[in-house]
Amino acid sequence: MLSRACQLLLTHIDVRYMTLTLPTPASPLGIGTRGSPLALAQAYETRGRLMAAFDLPEEAFEIKVIKVTGDAIQDRPLKEIGGKGLFTREIEVAMLEGGIDIAVHSTKDMPVEQPEGLILDTYLPREDVRDAFISFRPGGIVELPQGATVGTSSLRRRAQLLHKRPDLNIVEFRGNVQTRLKKLQDGVAEATFLAMAGLMRLEMTDVPRRPVDPADMLPAIAQGAIGIERRLNDMNTAAMLEAIHDVPTGQRLAAERALLAALDGSCETPIGGLAELDGGGSLRLRGEILSVDGTQVFADDQNALIEDGPELAREMAAKLLDQAGPGFLHG
Repeated sequence: MLSRACQLLLTHIDVRYMTLTLPTPASPLGIGTRGSPLALAQAYETRGRLMAAFDLPEEAFEIKVIKVTGDAIQDRPLKEIGGKGLFTREIEVAMLEGGIDIAVHSTKDMPVEQPEGLILDTYLPREDVRDAFISFRPGGIVELPQGATVGTSSLRRRAQLLHKRPDLNIVEFRGNVQTRLKKLQDGVAEATFLAMAGLMRLEMTDVPRRPVDPADMLPAIAQGAIGIERRLNDMNTAAMLEAIHDVPTGQRLAAERALLAALDGSCETPIGGLAELDGGGSLRLRGEILSVDGTQVFADDQNALIEDGPELAREMAAKLLDQAGPGFLHG
């Protein structure tokens, strides 16, 4: 028997979904993911929500780990090897070829456009959006000694740090959460940054973290959100995913990703952005662009109706680009 969530779903979708085919242990739904502990935790969460929504056993799903270029190459900055698509390309190829049915991603790693035939339109409830300052030293960013070494692979964090503390020595710091913590323990740097969402999903309560207020460091676009990608013409899977889609997260990300798209954002552009809902039908959007060296920052903060979020984002992007001048993000 279908769960109450599934029954409600079937009363609100097109009649063609009335023949919804659910996965079985004999014909499981393939869930593609990267192989890091965080990526697997996100895939497990997706599986758990689908199991609960449709009263399905764990065996009705098959989690498939797919190696991606971004994880294989750890010794160079992302901008030198191809940008955000390096974390998704092999997974998307597997989905287009039918090897998997859905792909689970950290949405902040996703390009704003998906390959032809794929769509990203399902989001799980968003976790903590803040950055976490990680250090075995007491205090925070302000308390770091003059010339301290900070490790990060994020151009956004690099630029934001240099804007606040131009004396800092910023070094490349790539790898999963465990790898970065090991580098910190080995003295490669005195501090680094991770996303609070990742630490919470991994239940890493013992990590010496200090959440950074978005007013002090605006997070990456879509930080803290899990996105689920599928084939555009797979309406059966679309019906299943609708049951676990979180509408408020989708509304927030519609504005944030519209901002990123209008700014032509990539791993080569230091961009921060955050949309928040006020509970009364309005959305607040903050955005900023920075020079790579942190010497220049252009920021904006506006409100609009939720449904006007994407349009507000495009207007904000145009304003920021006009203030920054030609070639700012690619200079």
